[in-house]
Amino acid sequence: MPVFLYTAMDAKGQEQKGKKEAANEEEVQSFLKNQGLFPTSIKNADKSQEKKKAKAGDKKNSGLNMNLSLGPAVMKTKEITLFTRQMAILLDAGLPLIRSLKTLARQAKSPVVRKIIDETATAVEGGATFSEALAQHPASFDKLFLNMVRAGEAAGKIELILNRLAMFMEKAAKIKGKVKSAMVYPIVVLCIAGGITSGLMIFIVPKFAKIFTDLLEGAPMPAITQVVLGISDFMVNNILLFVGGVVGLVIAIKLILKVPFLRYYIDWAKYNMPVFGLVVSRSSISRFARTLGTLMGSGVAVLNALIIVKETSGNEVVSSAVVKVYDAVKEGEPMAPPLSATKIFPEMVISMIEVGEETGKLPEMLEKVADTYDEEVDNAVAAMTSMIEPLMIIFLAVIVGGLVIALFAPLITIIEKLGT
Repeated sequence: MPVFLYTAMDAKGQEQKGKKEAANEEEVQSFLKNQGLFPTSIKNADKSQEKKKAKAGDKKNSGLNMNLSLGPAVMKTKEITLFTRQMAILLDAGLPLIRSLKTLARQAKSPVVRKIIDETATAVEGGATFSEALAQHPASFDKLFLNMVRAGEAAGKIELILNRLAMFMEKAAKIKGKVKSAMVYPIVVLCIAGGITSGLMIFIVPKFAKIFTDLLEGAPMPAITQVVLGISDFMVNNILLFVGGVVGLVIAIKLILKVPFLRYYIDWAKYNMPVFGLVVSRSSISRFARTLGTLMGSGVAVLNALIIVKETSGNEVVSSAVVKVYDAVKEGEPMAPPLSATKIFPEMVISMIEVGEETGKLPEMLEKVADTYDEEVDNAVAAMTSMIEPLMIIFLAVIVGGLVIALFAPLITIIEKLGT
């Protein structure tokens, strides 16, 4: 009898791993459900070992063949959204699951999408459930997606759940796109300004420095000119150090963002910034409410839903708040008090969640919160954009004006000296 390796969550949301002898995966699932566990992954241990041996054999026999694979095939967010929407339409029209998958595989333009859908269809034909087949591609389908599909399978409403998933992903992409578009302008301006300024400092300013040295004959130069010439001299004589410093700064920022402890304080700073903070806070609250509301409305248990919200929040400040809510709910307490204690959710959100808990309509209330804060994000983005434009103009004026003054102030002295 084959041995299966499983990963499951208990009623407290704690992950448990183990192995079980069974005839098939369905028997393992029944065993776990009888134990009060929620399975998230079930793998045949014998097949896993065979795959490892096959991979090792492929490596040994590869000879001079080059392995061009850079990792597992991954679908883009837009491709996953389109796939979800199309699957919902086909299933709602009455097509069987396998036929729907094969239809979408034939229509897929991307080889990656076609490969993933083909493998999913093959797994379903082999007896796996739709969620189990999707779980074989964790780089494309996250826990939120898989748990909602499992809930849809359990309730027999997979097409309804896929419609909700598609709507959720479309709205999330819309909000993310608005925030990104608001940040494109200042980033582009700063990059162009930095490139032009660096070019002036490396190629133009040294020529002015030579003119000043020849014509001023040791006469003192204005302080701003001395500063600009000093910076230019450093950049010219230490060009490799300058470029290395810029590259090192970018790498250091990326490494810092991977440290949870430091990332929390960075996210806290972004959350509380005067203008940009409004966009971050409102988009984070909208994402929290929509994710939790969509999961609970689809039949996912509240504790599992909170775990998924924590992992997909995209903000360490919100994640830490969700942990506190999870601990309270695990002890049988309502959500509203611990949310209020975090001090990062507005009173209106707390009140609406409290009403939702009292009336038993929390998923619907969370959806209303998300819709409200989607509009708030629009307003915050518009306000931030209107403020960024004049600030960028002032910034460029200061940079250009400072360089002009620094370079032309000594020229006035030289002209006066030549006129005498």
